Amino acid sequence: MARAPASAEIEELPEADRLEGYPHPRETKRLFGHGEAERTLAQALAESRMHHGWLLCGRQGIGKATLAYRFARAALAPAHERATEGQCLAVGEETSASRQVRALSHPGLLVLRRPYDEKAKRFSASIPIDEVRRLRSFLSHRAAEEAWRVVIVDEANELNVNAANALLKSLEEPPARTVFLLVSSAPGRLLPTIRSRCRTLALQPLSSDNLRAAATQAIEAAGGAVPGPADWPALERLAEGSVGQLLSLLDSGGLELNERVAKLISSLPRIDWRAVHALSDELQPIAAQARFDLFFELLLNFLGRLIRAQAGCEGAPEERETAARLIGEARLASFAAVWERIGREKGETLALNLDRKALILETVGDLATAAAQDRKPA
Repeated sequence: MARAPASAEIEELPEADRLEGYPHPRETKRLFGHGEAERTLAQALAESRMHHGWLLCGRQGIGKATLAYRFARAALAPAHERATEGQCLAVGEETSASRQVRALSHPGLLVLRRPYDEKAKRFSASIPIDEVRRLRSFLSHRAAEEAWRVVIVDEANELNVNAANALLKSLEEPPARTVFLLVSSAPGRLLPTIRSRCRTLALQPLSSDNLRAAATQAIEAAGGAVPGPADWPALERLAEGSVGQLLSLLDSGGLELNERVAKLISSLPRIDWRAVHALSDELQPIAAQARFDLFFELLLNFLGRLIRAQAGCEGAPEERETAARLIGEARLASFAAVWERIGREKGETLALNLDRKALILETVGDLATAAAQDRKPA
């Protein structure tokens, strides 16, 4: 008896720029809230006055990469398939260019991002120079007449020093009809020479209506349940205009986690160490990476709002009240220093694979110390 042919499934590797369980930006059908930025790119493409380098910057999760891939589809599609008036970057979903961009198989598109290490089962901490060296082969092939080549770097602020210098060489001497789109949520980390060779498009956080529309699109595409009316106000407040942040809040129990963060900070300088140990045990496993990241993002955002409320009398009334009681003028510098240190030490912990529980305990201890500084005993 003949043996049935073996079938091998190709396992799709994780992508550093994909929120697990949701469509990738290159698969997102509609872009919400960035019509002006889209028109700027569309008009430059339609009028053949395209700058070779664009820096798309703004908060994480607001649609920068979605815009970059919309541009790639339009630039790589034949001219007759684009919107001719130069007002948008719309291209049919079933055109050859759209299908190839979704599959990352178009010969005119190169995406540079943090690679995934299959042995270590994690992403590289930065974009290494080997990724940028792929540019040499990509740019060495002559494009068809009147065809564009598009390079997307997501996120550009994740380039290591050698990779950034290698990219700079291509930006300094760009080949004809080649466009670099640098996506960045922290453009200040880029080399000044890279920033100076790009035209900047600053994207703003999404309005409430656009945030709901973008989040609903992603949730429905993923087959999830759209939040009820009672949940939207809290999600919008915590997401701060970022659809990526809102989706992370939904998937990681963000509303419940935020309540724990608020209770922790509001009770300072007193600490319920039993609750803190329970939380740190919960967030320590590698499998809890998303929730671990979200905890620190919520913590830093909450602290940041309190610091701004104390420094500039801004924010919601309850936050100004908490800031006045907890921080006051005497402890403003101490809390600002702790806020900065928490972000730095969290990054070091992930980069060096240090003890996550120890980081959480140390963070809470630092907050308690800052809150107790120069405070008279009751």
